[in-house]
Amino acid sequence: MHGHDLSPSTIAVGAGRPDRVPGGPLNAPITLASALVPGGASEYGRHGNPTWDSFETVLGALEGGRALAFASGIAATTALFDLVPARAAVVAPRTAYYGSLSQLHERARRGQIELRLVDIDDTAAVIAAADTAALVWIESPTNPGLEIADIEAISRAASQAGTAVAVDNTFATPLRQRPLELGADFVVHSASKLLSGHSDVILGAIVTNSDRAHSAIEARRSALGAIPGAMETWLAARGVRTLHVRLDRAEANARELHKRLTASRQVSSARYPGFGTIIAFEITAGPAAAQKMTEQSDIITYATSLGGVESTWERRRRHAGESETVPEGLIRLSVGIEDVEDLWIDIQNVLAAVS
Repeated sequence: MHGHDLSPSTIAVGAGRPDRVPGGPLNAPITLASALVPGGASEYGRHGNPTWDSFETVLGALEGGRALAFASGIAATTALFDLVPARAAVVAPRTAYYGSLSQLHERARRGQIELRLVDIDDTAAVIAAADTAALVWIESPTNPGLEIADIEAISRAASQAGTAVAVDNTFATPLRQRPLELGADFVVHSASKLLSGHSDVILGAIVTNSDRAHSAIEARRSALGAIPGAMETWLAARGVRTLHVRLDRAEANARELHKRLTASRQVSSARYPGFGTIIAFEITAGPAAAQKMTEQSDIITYATSLGGVESTWERRRRHAGESETVPEGLIRLSVGIEDVEDLWIDIQNVLAAVS
């Protein structure tokens, strides 16, 4: 009835709501039930829950495909990796989220796959490695190096080679990047991050525009039992309603903070891809000072997660599983929606304290 293509912000607010009927709710209700009456879409809670539908509908509309919610981002990743044929090759970034890389390394150690690691921003190298592979796993921007992949060029070459492409779109969100439109076959999200946006949900998702792939992933989710909770999907759908305003504000803060960090003599390098809410930087005082810095801030929270309304940071190599390609002193800063001047004062104060 609207007669034109809706903007992503309008879709984020409106998609996945219940039908408008007199006396009906504006928001999808939470269905707390392990069993449902037979004859509908599902009769058992492991196979479906009406509360999932709202989140899956709005995310699918934003990404341009059909979404499936999972218990966590790593549960979604596991289901996707499980579709790779035995002993097939998987191409993945050398520097990426260690949870995903750990899974791939473990599968390679067991002889289940052949793992080909690449610099994801070296498009020619990725395309060469993708030949004869079953899957190219892309993060763009990568976590925490913030490298950018040419998704369209890689997807085009991979399609010609018969290779599937999956993109972790957690950092960019569908408001800044729509991988399916660029030729990717799958989009994966840690919906715990920017999509839900309030650091109160553990949730994952996969989006695809292939009915066959959707059915295969849905079957894998059910078989693994990697299903989301009703409360988690309800909270995530509510979070998506404000994604555009949260992202705009946090992104504006991130741009300004990156500019100031780059100009600071106490900062040796600062990375920012030009969009999103994540900055990665190192300080001249070194790794020990970087660790101390993250623990002493008043406003920015020392925490491992990201994408919430509050700013968080950590030194990534404090995690034993982090890739050795990540510098020892690299701080990943997830910028929130606080006042940017307050954030900058907080950063300056801890920089002065450790320098």
